[in-house]
Amino acid sequence: MRRRNDAGFTLLEVMAAMVIVLMAAIVLAGAYMNVLQGYAHAERATRVNADVAFAREILFHIADLEQVEEGGDFQTADGRNVEWRAVVLPTNVADLFDVRFEVRVQGDAQHDDEEVVEEFRLLRPTWSEDDERDKLREESRQRIEEFLRDREARR
Repeated sequence: MRRRNDAGFTLLEVMAAMVIVLMAAIVLAGAYMNVLQGYAHAERATRVNADVAFAREILFHIADLEQVEEGGDFQTADGRNVEWRAVVLPTNVADLFDVRFEVRVQGDAQHDDEEVVEEFRLLRPTWSEDDERDKLREESRQRIEEFLRDREARR
């Protein structure tokens, strides 16, 4: 009488094990690719943020309003072109301006150009016209005096 040898695996068991290993490999490869893309995105964002910060520093150091509104550009150390411009609007406070700051960072072969827009207020006496500054200061003085009179009247 013959005995059956149960020491090996059947073809079905081997195929099932290969499918499980293959599915695990696909999931791990996908996760690894996501991690690599995340690192690449973080690196690009860091470079763009540094470029925008440098452009903002250039803006902060320009005393002439016309030159600020013309904008400018520069080359980064790794050869990207960065263009910036600013739209400056006066506020009702002397020497205080609303600034819309727009920066375009040149992309590379894998990425499109990136645009960043920031809005902030900037205190710049050199951007004010003397007549306008005096007028705004007088209006502020009148508002303060009116506020103080109203406050005294309530007491």
